[in-house]
Amino acid sequence: MDIKIPRYVTAVIEILEQNGYEAYIVGGCVRDAMMGVEPHDYDVCTDCTPDDMVKIFSGFHTIETGLKHGTLTVMSEHMPVEVTTYRSDGEYTDHRRPDSVKFETDLKEDLKRRDFTVNAMCFNPKNGTVDLFDGRNDLNEKVIRCVGNAEDRFDEDALRIMRALRFASTLDFRIEEYTAAAMRKKSHLLNAISAERIFSELKKLLCGKAVCRIMLEYSDIIGVILPEIIPCIGCEQNNIHHCYDVYEHICHSIKYIEADEDLRLTMLFHDIGKPQKKVTDDDGVDHFKLHQLCSGDIAEAVLTRLKSSNKTLKRVRSLVIEHDNRIYPKRRSVKRFISKYDHEFYVDWLKVRRADTLAQSEYMRAEKLAELDQLEKLGEEIKEEMCCLKTSDLAINGHDVIALGFKGAEIKNALNAALDAVIDEVIENERDALLGYLKENFNA
Repeated sequence: MDIKIPRYVTAVIEILEQNGYEAYIVGGCVRDAMMGVEPHDYDVCTDCTPDDMVKIFSGFHTIETGLKHGTLTVMSEHMPVEVTTYRSDGEYTDHRRPDSVKFETDLKEDLKRRDFTVNAMCFNPKNGTVDLFDGRNDLNEKVIRCVGNAEDRFDEDALRIMRALRFASTLDFRIEEYTAAAMRKKSHLLNAISAERIFSELKKLLCGKAVCRIMLEYSDIIGVILPEIIPCIGCEQNNIHHCYDVYEHICHSIKYIEADEDLRLTMLFHDIGKPQKKVTDDDGVDHFKLHQLCSGDIAEAVLTRLKSSNKTLKRVRSLVIEHDNRIYPKRRSVKRFISKYDHEFYVDWLKVRRADTLAQSEYMRAEKLAELDQLEKLGEEIKEEMCCLKTSDLAINGHDVIALGFKGAEIKNALNAALDAVIDEVIENERDALLGYLKENFNA
């Protein structure tokens, strides 16, 4: 198979070859190209040593990304190309990175240290594809399989367990049985991996097209990185609105929302507090009162542990807390909700509500979705009308209120009262009307 490589990458390969070295594009860029997907970046492997690389590319802007491990980033036509010397790895005592590396001259030694067969192929315009571990066949069969002994690969780098789940989710591949068995056997090693690395892979997994299937098939591994979700697995919801247990509902809800990291994290956490709030009445019906608040607390704790950004933590927690808030499809209700947050949050909240609804039973599903359509329409109308929803949108300000005689905390209270009146459409957002309303209804 011929792979078209961008000029800036072939320039790097040609320079290495002109100096008597081998050079191939390798890994994910080869996999993606074979799948008809344009690679985002390119890695090059070579038998050129790091010291010689520095000399050969002295005329280029280079970044010594990881020179002691054989990697030099070369800026070619203003684009980065990572060039790495063939290598074999020493012991992995921390189950993440090799304690030492040995630079090699044989391409096979480099390829056999890689994680999965679909990532262990390389390509050179002159020599074509080198596929020593049948990666092309696994690609065609849509299979994730370890290179060599799977247990050894996961012992070396436990993050590969998460990478396997991520690739299976994003590519919609299945995981080969011996690889899957090794993942489960070695899953405890994930506790040795940094929170940042786990979170990075988790977010990519969640945004995959096969996320529901993978999370259902590998709930035991998900439970290792998210022990808070274990009580959800098998937690029945004997309720006319539900057809899945809590964990199954979570998994299905994730697939029903767009592949935005924060939105998918919201669905992951939205019902995670249900097992703690579960109460069964005398008729055998399960109820989960205030589970959204408990879920919000759990989401905050987990995201803090995973070193999430404050922006993501705040957005996800707020959406989780509000996900079960059923506001009436009336202008006043919608305006109050948008006023509390903003229009973007309202749009996200509707997406969360829809995904939640689609992952429930069919009982009243059509009516629930129709109501969400009404709420969406009202939100769009309110946005188009540029309605006054914040005190900063009012036709009066603090100076006007002070002129009426209000002082201290009274100023803020007066402005909020004026805003409430405008949102409730009691008065128009017009200066004289607002000042008159405050004079008539409040004593300065």
